[in-house]
Amino acid sequence: MLALGTAFALVFVVELPDKTLVATLILTTRYRALPVFTGVSLAFAVQCVIAAAFGSVLTLLPDRVVAAVVAALFGLGAILLLREGFGRPDGAEPDGVRAGPVAVPFVRAAATSFGVLFAAEWGDASQFAIAGLTARFAAPVWVALGGWLALTAVAGIAVLLGTKIRERIRPRLIQRIAGCVFAAFALLALWQAVRG
Repeated sequence: MLALGTAFALVFVVELPDKTLVATLILTTRYRALPVFTGVSLAFAVQCVIAAAFGSVLTLLPDRVVAAVVAALFGLGAILLLREGFGRPDGAEPDGVRAGPVAVPFVRAAATSFGVLFAAEWGDASQFAIAGLTARFAAPVWVALGGWLALTAVAGIAVLLGTKIRERIRPRLIQRIAGCVFAAFALLALWQAVRG
């Protein structure tokens, strides 16, 4: 349960101000909410399984190597988050926002949502977090489940609140905090790798 809770908390904080939220907001402005939520939730499930499988492979390596890889994963995640947190202006609105949903079949909207979010999550900070936490806890199912629940919670927030969410949170601040948390995890794992 510690693995599930840790994965949920970390991935939720990382993804709240991330492109996952923005992409889901944009999709929700174009299509009905249910097919968007269904598509993105399925994309997140596949991505979490892939990330947890990668993290499970890491557990077969010696402890020092695992700690070094975990440090690198969290370090890369910290760099990505801090670069985004400091690199784009607050209040930047995504292009292509429309006034209402387009009338398309459920399957088409869900498939489009799946494809957009599946592609957007490759190399994302949440994937690094899930892989790193899987290697750390050696509990791939619980880590993947925690990560998936966090990702779907963020998608649910985006779907329910729509474009209003950007007025209520400061994405850059949250990304900076998450980047610092990732950097702290990277330093801790690096210390464990060096200490042995």
